[in-house]
Amino acid sequence: MEKQHEIEAPLLARLADLGIEIVLHRHPALHTVEESQDLRGTMPGSHIKNLFLRDKKRNQWLVTVPEDAKVDLKALRHVLGASGNLSFGSAELLESSLGVQPGSVTPFAVMNDADCMVTMVLANDVLTNSPVNAHPLHNEATVAIAREDLVGFLNACKHPPRLIDLP
Repeated sequence: MEKQHEIEAPLLARLADLGIEIVLHRHPALHTVEESQDLRGTMPGSHIKNLFLRDKKRNQWLVTVPEDAKVDLKALRHVLGASGNLSFGSAELLESSLGVQPGSVTPFAVMNDADCMVTMVLANDVLTNSPVNAHPLHNEATVAIAREDLVGFLNACKHPPRLIDLP
């Protein structure tokens, strides 16, 4: 049997409770978009990267964009209505807010944000293809989920995605 990470069990149970079907692909740990591209071959759907950001007033955002998107943080700041410049949240803040480690950031992590401190932001381009491929709270697997089901999951976790066009 393939190794299941303890951290993914609550996520897989939540998806099952919501009646959401997924395809789970196990693989070696991936740390970069390039590693992911090399390994996946022809896996269909949207492939993403996730940015955990904060501003000077300690507002937090999880921004999910296509893996090849160039993100201009200065322009994004205005789209989000951030106070001052955006910066990447620390590993400690990421862990305390979303319960994941750097390299494992995923839209699924909002399920760990019971206090709704993080705003979920989804680039519209992510939803142009289905399925959407995302890590299940760790970087040794990828979950393929229908785009509608991803949005449904985020809504069920009280993190309705703010849909944006990337500047």
